[in-house]
Amino acid sequence: MTNKLKYFVGNWKMFGDIGSIKILHQISIFYAKFKKKVKKNKLIICVPNTLIHSFKKKVQSNIISIGAQNCHDYPSYGAFTGSVSALMLKNIGAEYVILGHSENRSKGESIGLIKKKIQASLNVKLNVIFCIGETLKEKNKKKTFSVLRKQIKGSIEKKFNLNKIIIAYEPIWSIGTGKIPSVYDLNKTFKFIKNEFKKSFRSKTLPTVLYGGSVNDKNISILSSISEIDGFLVGAASRSPKKFIDIIKNYYK
Repeated sequence: MTNKLKYFVGNWKMFGDIGSIKILHQISIFYAKFKKKVKKNKLIICVPNTLIHSFKKKVQSNIISIGAQNCHDYPSYGAFTGSVSALMLKNIGAEYVILGHSENRSKGESIGLIKKKIQASLNVKLNVIFCIGETLKEKNKKKTFSVLRKQIKGSIEKKFNLNKIIIAYEPIWSIGTGKIPSVYDLNKTFKFIKNEFKKSFRSKTLPTVLYGGSVNDKNISILSSISEIDGFLVGAASRSPKKFIDIIKNYYK
């Protein structure tokens, strides 16, 4: 059993300025027409905090949702110079927030800290895109499942609003390398993630699980054959209207 709604999430990372609205405009023109033909999908663009408010005002929420890329774990306002809370993101128009990305984990974010961020985000009714994934060393030692289990169980609790959590499986060794796991491995891993989530939190439904890591307009045809995948978290390619649009179009070929 898989979720029918397909997600296409763009993670712009540290990119963009006010003029970058033209990128969003080109994507929205395409998507407004495309969505009439293929209705069961959702488009989300996660931009730097500096762009959330202006982008939110420029796009129709029924076409593109705007998200953030991280937040502080403190629930509201506080003496944290340079930090932005989930509440602040929500107040300027963000609907989603990416948490637990491997780039942030590599800078010292612990499982416990990520859990606090998830809780703070859910408390203000943000949707969470929760990233998990293993390193190449962990993969080679056949520790993928144990790593993913630890990340899931350590960062989520049964009392959380599980319906507002989307999991993004991003094998760290795949990000930016052009390499993706085999179809066999992805099928096996996605089934594990969904079953582990349902079993651990006694959820009545399977979670939405995205794939991220070197997604492009060429390998999307391979990834589209894997029914367990509920959508994609796209990095650099989402900053190019043509590349991102081609990923969406090629998925449905």
